[in-house]
Amino acid sequence: MKALMFGWEFPPHISGGLGTASYGLTKGLAKSGVEILFVMPKASGDEDKSIGHIINASDVASKTDVFLENYWTNVNFLSVSSGLIPYLGFETYEQMREESLHNKSSVSHLGEKYRFSGKYGANLMEEVVRYAMVAATIAKQQNFDIIHAHDWLTYLAGIVAKKVSGKPLVIHVHATEFDRSGEHVNQAVYDLEKLGMDEADAVMAVSNLTRNIVISKYNIDESKVFTVHNAVDFSGHKASEINRRVNDKIVTFLGRITFQKGPEYFIEAAHKVYKQLPDVRFVMAGSGDMMNRMVKRVAKLGMGSRFHFTGFLKGEDVNKMYSYSDVYVMPSVSEPFGISPLEAMRSGVPVIISNQSGVSEVLKHAIKINFWDVDALADSIYALLCYKGINQMITRCGFEEVNSFSWDDTAKIVKDIYAKTLQER
Repeated sequence: MKALMFGWEFPPHISGGLGTASYGLTKGLAKSGVEILFVMPKASGDEDKSIGHIINASDVASKTDVFLENYWTNVNFLSVSSGLIPYLGFETYEQMREESLHNKSSVSHLGEKYRFSGKYGANLMEEVVRYAMVAATIAKQQNFDIIHAHDWLTYLAGIVAKKVSGKPLVIHVHATEFDRSGEHVNQAVYDLEKLGMDEADAVMAVSNLTRNIVISKYNIDESKVFTVHNAVDFSGHKASEINRRVNDKIVTFLGRITFQKGPEYFIEAAHKVYKQLPDVRFVMAGSGDMMNRMVKRVAKLGMGSRFHFTGFLKGEDVNKMYSYSDVYVMPSVSEPFGISPLEAMRSGVPVIISNQSGVSEVLKHAIKINFWDVDALADSIYALLCYKGINQMITRCGFEEVNSFSWDDTAKIVKDIYAKTLQER
C-alpha cells in the first residue's frame, strides 16, 4: 500500500505538535509496510528519509490543464493574502515579515515553481492555494493508493489530488478552528476545514473530543469520523543528568502562549502557589500572541523574580526543560490531544492536565482539573511539590503508563482505516 501524504511541517523544523505527530505516525506506517510519499512545502534536506520519500513542493512546478483552470475559478477567494498567523510567536513575526519583503518568491500563474516559506506568515492563505496547485502536479506524476492530508493547511491539496487521481482522501484533524479561536472562528479557515471534511472519504480525529467537534460543529456524518489517539516516540531518547544550578522547585508550562493553551490560568495558579511557597520558580516556555499580556500580568502580581519566560524551545532544549522541571502543567482551554504531557512523563515528570484535552481520555496517572478552576490547579501543584508520596506515585505510574503508548499501534489503526476506505471505494 502506498500513501501520498501532505503535511505542513516535519522534524527537525517544527513549530509544535503537528510536525511531531506527523513524524511519529509516518515512522509507524513505514514499519507496518505502508510506503509513504511525504509532501511538504519546503524541505531542507535534513529530514529523516527512512520514513519514505520526501517531496519538496518548492521543487515542483505546477502545471495547468482545462480541469484545473476550471477548478481554481471556484477557489479564487482563497488566493488573497491573509493576516492570519496561527502558531507564530510575536518575536518572530517581524523577522518573517522583513524576510518576505526581501524575498519576493510569489508567482501569479501556473506553470512555474513557487518557493514556499513553509511557515505561518501573513501570506499563509496564498501558500495554501499554491501548495494545492503543486499537489495537482504531484498527484499526476506519482503512483499511490490513498491520499492522507494533515490538518487544514493541506486539505485543499488533498482535495485537488483526489480530483486529479480519483484516489480516496483521508484527512487528519489535529485541531479545529474552534480549538484555536473559541467561538470567534476565522471564517476562511472554518470553510477550508469544512470543505476538507465534506470531500474526505474518511476523517481521522486525534481524540473523542475532536471527533465530537467535527460531528457537531461541522455537521459531518459520524460513520466516517474515526478517533485515532496520538502516541509518543521514545526512540533516541536518553535520560540525562542536568545540573540546574538552583535548588528551587520548578513548575513548567511549555506550549504556545495563546488562548487555546490557557496560559493565564497557569499564571493565576502560580501566584496562589507562590504566596504559600515563595521559593518555587515558574517557567513559561513558548511564544504566542498573548505573551506580552502574560509578562505584564506576572509583573503586576510581583512575581518577576520567580517567573521565567524562555521563548520558543525546540529539539534538545525541550528535553532539557523537562529535565529541569519538578511539575509539568498543561491547563489548555481546548486541546485536541496534547503530546507534551506524554513527553514530560517520559522524562519522569509528574503532570497536571485539563479535562478539556484529548490526552485526558487516555491518561490515568495524571492529575486532571478543569482549566478554569485555578484553585484546583494551585492545590494540585502544591500537592506534587510538597507531598513526596503523591509525587513519586504519579511519576512512577505515569512513566510506566506512557511507555505503553506506541506510534506503531496508532499506525496499525490508521492502516486499517486506509484498508476500509479503499474497500468501500
